[in-house]
Amino acid sequence: MNKLVLGLPKGSLQDATFEMMKNAGFTIEVGSRSYLPNIDDPDLEGRLIRAQEISRYVELGALDAGITGHDWIVENGSNVIEVAELLYAKQGLRPVRWVLAVPNDSPIKCVKDLEGKLIATEAVGLTQRFLEKKGINANVEFSWGATEAKTPELVDAIVDVTETGSSLRANNLRIVETILESTTRFIANKKSWENDWKQAKIEQLAILLKGALAAQNTVLLKMNAKQDNVRAIMEILPSLNAPTVSNLNSTDWVAVESVVQEKIVREIIPKLKKAGAEGIIELPLNKVIP
Repeated sequence: MNKLVLGLPKGSLQDATFEMMKNAGFTIEVGSRSYLPNIDDPDLEGRLIRAQEISRYVELGALDAGITGHDWIVENGSNVIEVAELLYAKQGLRPVRWVLAVPNDSPIKCVKDLEGKLIATEAVGLTQRFLEKKGINANVEFSWGATEAKTPELVDAIVDVTETGSSLRANNLRIVETILESTTRFIANKKSWENDWKQAKIEQLAILLKGALAAQNTVLLKMNAKQDNVRAIMEILPSLNAPTVSNLNSTDWVAVESVVQEKIVREIIPKLKKAGAEGIIELPLNKVIP
């Protein structure tokens, strides 16, 4: 029986990944100390691994495919196939940034001021390549955690990942420069990709995962309206391409439906009502497949 071994990120991305998989149609169950999650698809075998390591194991073939950050692919220098970009993070649908940061009162104002300084980071390779590109000779050491707390007593600067910048501000740090912007990627092992069955399964997963993310923060609006009011309603109602209009049994009435961003619903429903829409229904969505 064919199996696809799938690496899932343990840690900060875990909950968001499990929720995305659920919306894509896959339920995952895992014990508090288990690294072998159960996925309700007999074709899939899950492995729960830190995102920092997933690209390495995909490259080596221990995993057929996996979900990890572009930053860790770059950090590890992994030779893998990037099947899809999945725009999500632990706090929302946005990229994360690896930034060079220093204390607010630090004399370091630009990258050139790092010459001869000590920098702490989890992404040593990424930071060293950045400094080499800039022609800066600085010392970079691996940080085992609590990186933001190491300045100024232990190190001169840090390179850390941030999503909103709130944690840096809370620790009285300011950003000197962004080193890399990163999004989550669905990646595959090159040999696995050459296997027809595995490639088809990976592509199926990619379509469903992208569809689940596309549906986040969107809803389906459905309503009825008289034919004479359709034009006014169409001018108000956004959609992926164009709203769907279907004739009802009565020749004077139609049904109108469209996928819209949830955040604008509260603004447009009163306008739709005023334009002649009736029986307006708002429905949540799990997947939107373009």
